[in-house]
Amino acid sequence: MKWTVALQAEGDREIRLEEVVELADAVASHGGVASGMGTHSYGAQIVVEAATSDEAVEVAVAMFTAAAERAGLPSWPVVSVETDGDEEAMDWYEDIPDGRGFNDGAEA
Repeated sequence: MKWTVALQAEGDREIRLEEVVELADAVASHGGVASGMGTHSYGAQIVVEAATSDEAVEVAVAMFTAAAERAGLPSWPVVSVETDGDEEAMDWYEDIPDGRGFNDGAEA
């Protein structure tokens, strides 16, 4: 199952644009995007393959840490991790009542 994992590391100095660009390059191969310019943190959202949310976090933290190192970012602690799995998204869509979907044929 595919999981989207958002991670954030926090530290003691402001992150520069160039550093975020380097992080974005480092996570791009994992369907990733990066953030953090002008803040005392950097983050990324990446896509991983895993059986469970806990396994996704474990895989993503390793990828994130390696990407931050490749980008030359400080080795700050990960302070936030959120996961969203394909099945969780499908469950959300299943909860939409009939006639309330995006493609129910109704005129706007």
